[in-house]
Amino acid sequence: MKVHDILRVKGDRVVTVRSDESVRSLVELLVSQRIGAAVVVDDNRVVGIVSERDIVVALAGQGPNIGEVSVRTLMTADPETCLLEDDTVSLAGRMTELRIRHLPVLKGDRLVGIVSIGDVVKSRIDQLTDERDQLVSYVQQ
Repeated sequence: MKVHDILRVKGDRVVTVRSDESVRSLVELLVSQRIGAAVVVDDNRVVGIVSERDIVVALAGQGPNIGEVSVRTLMTADPETCLLEDDTVSLAGRMTELRIRHLPVLKGDRLVGIVSIGDVVKSRIDQLTDERDQLVSYVQQ
């Protein structure tokens, strides 16, 4: 299974934020969209990613005024990304090894989606279930 298979089911909607926006507006966005991360895009180019974890770490280190700083101060710059053709098995290994939960999906330099570790795990479970069902069907014939 490939990343494009996940996006075909999940959709290609990606919540983005600019690096000069405040952390307060980012938090409001994450809450309203019920998501755990946003891709940081400036001038139609992916420049970073920011997650709930980044906010918590910044809050612990800088205190409650973190809401007034820009997203740029706590985002992960030049984030890991993936391509539509990437295999989900290798993607799962990469995400586990790097300890990341979200990967922006690029086609060339253009952002075309985002996948989470949950998306990857679900696709793998679906794939294994299909394989099991096919084997059971074959054995019962």
